[in-house]
Amino acid sequence: MITLGIDTSNYTTSAALCSGTEHTMLRKLLKVKKGSRGIRQSEAVFIHNKELPGMLEKLIPKARGAISAVGVSTRPRSVEGSYMPVFTVGHGYARAVAASFGVPLYEFSHQDGHIMAGIISSGCTELLTKPFVSVHISGGTTEILRTEYNGYNFDCRIIGGTLDISAGQLIDRVGVAMGMRFPCGAELEKLALMYEDKPKEKLPVSVKGAYMNLSGVETKLLRSIDGPDAATARAVFEHLGGVLERTINAAAAAERLDTVMIAGGVASNGIIRGILERDVDAEVHFATHELSSDNAVGTAYLTFMAADDHARPKE
Repeated sequence: MITLGIDTSNYTTSAALCSGTEHTMLRKLLKVKKGSRGIRQSEAVFIHNKELPGMLEKLIPKARGAISAVGVSTRPRSVEGSYMPVFTVGHGYARAVAASFGVPLYEFSHQDGHIMAGIISSGCTELLTKPFVSVHISGGTTEILRTEYNGYNFDCRIIGGTLDISAGQLIDRVGVAMGMRFPCGAELEKLALMYEDKPKEKLPVSVKGAYMNLSGVETKLLRSIDGPDAATARAVFEHLGGVLERTINAAAAAERLDTVMIAGGVASNGIIRGILERDVDAEVHFATHELSSDNAVGTAYLTFMAADDHARPKE
């Protein structure tokens, strides 16, 4: 059995095939104009409509006509009212492909896909059998969640995270202020690694239990940035690692859970990973670097499991 997963997020067009043990993925990052701090939904929809057909033309033939089900991210999160126009593109093409092959269509959230990609790429499949803490750190999301697989997707309850801007927004806004092209994570990390000492400036910390505020740090930094600065770049990642460690520990302790899965584009940052691996008081798993950022692989695997379950004879 082979399943197809599609994800059209804010900044990435992605499609993947899954055989249950292996996957093949194609994806393309949406290009953002230099100096911009993001991309409008209308523009992202246009680019997805331009890129996804060619991606599917390359990927679907690899299945040799054996696609048994199609899965797609239709919304950011699995909660009432969660909606972004970009996901309508993937949903539309997924419906068309499923109808063409005469196979079932399964709908998931973008967050479901991130969590599943983390589980698969880390090899920690036992998380499918018990509740755990998942942490989704991306360009638009910094959430700490009590998470449990329900046999189809994930039941998630927010137990911590940011109360204002996300970790990814802080990174990107600092990077753009330094003259970098959005999204800025990789370039800002490269600059930060040039500074090997401990940051001289201590940034303000605003943490209450499992929740954090990051806008105060943003305001302080943007007032002082005047071009690329390795020490400031390092301070941003050290600060984020510290506040994430404190909030994750608080959330895990409150829920009495001892396993943490961390996914999302920001989770690929080596400085932040190092801090969390060292200081989080739980068993910590990370999505691989390849599958930390937006991808359709998690959706393809969730689709495989759903289709496989439905194909089994019921007792």
